[in-house]
Parts: sequence; C-alpha cells; structure tokens
Amino acid sequence: MRILFTFTGGRGHFEPLAPIARAAVAAGHEVAFASGGMWEVVEAAGFEGFRVEPKRKPPQRRPLQGVDDERERRLLRDVLFATAAKARLPSVVELCGKWRPDVLVCDEVDLGSMVAAERLGLPYATVIENASGSLVTPDDVEPALEVLRREHGAVPGEPLVLSPFPPSLRDPAFPLPAGAVSLRPQLPGGSVPDRLASLSGAVLFTLGTVFNVEAGDLFTRVLAGLREVGRDVVVTVGDELDPAELGPQPGHVHVERYVPLGAVLPSCAAVVSHGGSGSLVATLAHGLPSLLLPMGADQPGNAARCEALGVARVLEVTSLTADDVREAVTALLSDGAYRRAAQRLRDEIAGLPGPDHAVARLITLTA
Repeated sequence: MRILFTFTGGRGHFEPLAPIARAAVAAGHEVAFASGGMWEVVEAAGFEGFRVEPKRKPPQRRPLQGVDDERERRLLRDVLFATAAKARLPSVVELCGKWRPDVLVCDEVDLGSMVAAERLGLPYATVIENASGSLVTPDDVEPALEVLRREHGAVPGEPLVLSPFPPSLRDPAFPLPAGAVSLRPQLPGGSVPDRLASLSGAVLFTLGTVFNVEAGDLFTRVLAGLREVGRDVVVTVGDELDPAELGPQPGHVHVERYVPLGAVLPSCAAVVSHGGSGSLVATLAHGLPSLLLPMGADQPGNAARCEALGVARVLEVTSLTADDVREAVTALLSDGAYRRAAQRLRDEIAGLPGPDHAVARLITLTA
C-alpha cells in the first residue's frame, strides 16, 4: 500500500503524523509526505518528501500579545482554510497523479489535500492535532470545505478520523466525530546532553517550536520565578533564539535550544509550557502537572480544559510576574492532587492502541 501523508504549517503539524508513518514503514508499506516549507524536516526524519506549496518564510520576531480568539480564527479561515488550501490543492492533485497513492492521511487543517482526495475518489484519513478540539471546529471547517468542493467538483468523502490524544482531554463541547479512533501518542526519541543526564525532579520550561519568537520578555519573567523554586530548571528556546540572549544563569538553570521531550520528561516533576497540543500530551503521557501560559492557536482551549481536569494551573502571559510563576509552580509541586490527576491521564494514554492500529485501519479503507 502507498500512503501519502500531507500537512500544512510547521513542525507541530508534522509530528502527529510521523508515528503513523513510521508504523506504516515498519509494516512494509510505502510512505511519502507532501508539505510546504517543512520538507527538510520530513527528509531529516527519514521520509521521502514532496513540496506542494511555496516555502514559508522563517518565523519573524513579534512582540508578546495576549490571547485573541478572533485573531486565531481569522488565521484559520483566511489563511489555512482559504488561501493555503486553494494554493496547495492543484499541486496535491498533480502529485497524486504522479506518485499514485492508495490512501491519503491529512492533518486536520489541510483542507486542500482532503478535497484533492475527494476529487480523485481516493480514501483518506484526518489526524486531529488540536487536543481539546476547541480551535478547529465544524463551524469553521465545513463551510470552507464546501467552498473548495464546489470550486473543484469534489464529492464529500467519509474520512477516518484519528486522534492521538486521550479522549477525556477533549472538550465535551466539541466531541470527536462518530467512529473516530483514539491513539496512544508516540514521543520523539533521542537523548539529552550529558550535562542534563543526572537531573531528577527538574522543572522544564518550553514554548514549543514556534512561539519562542513571539514571547517578548516572557522568558525573562518566567525564569525569574523558576530560579526561586528550588529545583533544577531546563529551558528550551528553539532554533531562532540564542540561549545567550537570556543572560547569565545560575548553575541550576540549564538553557538549551532543543531537547527531545521524550528524553527529558522522565527527569522532570513539572512542566511550564504554552499549552500547545504536542507539548501538552507529552507532559501528560509522563503523568506530570503543568503551569500553562497560553499565547494563541490551540493553547487557550487546551489550557482551559486542563485546568478543568485539575492537571494544570494557568497564568495570563502579558501580566504574570515572577512571583506568580514561583507560587504556581510551588503549588504544583507540593499539592499531590495535580500529580494524581495527571497520572490518571497518563494511565488513560497508556491504555490506548498504538500507531500500528491506525495503519491497520487505513488498510481497511482500501479494501
């Protein structure tokens, strides 16, 4: 079987697809990815990659902004669901004609590839990437799909929906579609630098791979609080920032560009993050409580859901102080209720089927 994985956007859109692709390769299937500016990441991960849209510009530094739900929905509607979808759809159709996949697996915001599959009569699956479900909703998706279908003569399909998140993390107001398959998330492997190998009970502070350049003085304020918690602190700043920009740090604060979450989280007792779906589910897979600092995208909905489940505390990024951070993290570490709630999610995640189950379901689409 030939499986074409498609995504639009950055690394956070690629990573939910990668474990399914690896499982497909392990089962003897042929796999390729269709993407935009992230095709180098695809090839570095060992997959064949095709570029189906212009390369995106590197992320630009921006001042820190507060959460603006309407701004995020405009980005989805006007960019990902309209401009980007229309631009990539003909390229995906052309690629399918050349590479001839049996099935497509699309990230949930890649509407162009979904309609390309429908136009060609190919079965397809979508992979959920918004853990709580509050950002990517049918109210925005369905109208955009209908516009694309009318423009390209596509007949609506019935995709298999794959969700690499524990079902209880989903906001009850935005339930998964009937027949959706929940999967156990797989964390990227790797190792930590030797200087971090002996850490235990540390606090990890990460803003993922995109929002580092939009953080303004957030790193400075958060670190000022974390330094006083009495634990080792591991901070990741991403490829676009120089760790030296944060200035000299005491010996128990370790600033890195990147460390694999699957490698560093076993040494941690709590995580401070923006609440992106990838970082969040990795944290919960290790049964760790979080301090969440939502900045945009899927993060506000994820943070609200985690607060309701008792696995996190939440602070507002434009107004938080070092004392706020210190007090919140101290509470996470001292109040066992947060860890117990996070461990319940960990156990739920551990009980889900792995990505090989998704591959088995994909095979049924071609029968």
